[in-house]
Amino acid sequence: MTRRVILLAMLAGCVMLAGCQSWPFAKDDGWVSIFDGESLDGWKVSEDSPDTFKVKDGVIIVNGPRAHLYYDGPVGEHNFKNFEWKADVMTKPNSNSGMYIHTKWQPGGWPSAGYEIQVNNTYKKDPKKTASIYNQKNITDQLAEDNKWFTQHIKVEGKTITVYVNGDEVNKWIEPDDQNKLTGGTVALQGHDPGSEVHYKNIKVRILP
Repeated sequence: MTRRVILLAMLAGCVMLAGCQSWPFAKDDGWVSIFDGESLDGWKVSEDSPDTFKVKDGVIIVNGPRAHLYYDGPVGEHNFKNFEWKADVMTKPNSNSGMYIHTKWQPGGWPSAGYEIQVNNTYKKDPKKTASIYNQKNITDQLAEDNKWFTQHIKVEGKTITVYVNGDEVNKWIEPDDQNKLTGGTVALQGHDPGSEVHYKNIKVRILP
């Protein structure tokens, strides 16, 4: 085999390897995908209702009794302190869900660790709307529409949580010293009730200093 053929073979191998490494490896901007679009690999479902979470056509569909889906994969060893987390979200009418930060897996019930960032555009039983830092700094205005994709982006730096919807900063809150829940943890998606259906895709994190 000539040297030229060897070099071409090596180059082809590198191209194939790069193609295989599109997930979950970081891009130049530091964002890393934590959902492969095909399965719940890297995630751990609570035991109360695991069938609440399904994957179809590149989307996590959340629909069923109360349950929570915790990230349990290799990125950041699923323990984030200063970081950003974002996802594209679509709610069906009268649906409720949430994106948890600094939490930890538990077999059932509402997560006791960390904070929930609300996902709720028209759910009638709860006035706390999308981007609320649940029960800490709530939002009552509707910021996104049902049946349309929007992006919710959460940033945690020290004791400050900032929430963006479609690129606009809509909520910011500083945790009081006596609460001290922002000590690190994983992220999770919430299945709220059988009548709620919420879709998630393009789920990414970026670790900050």
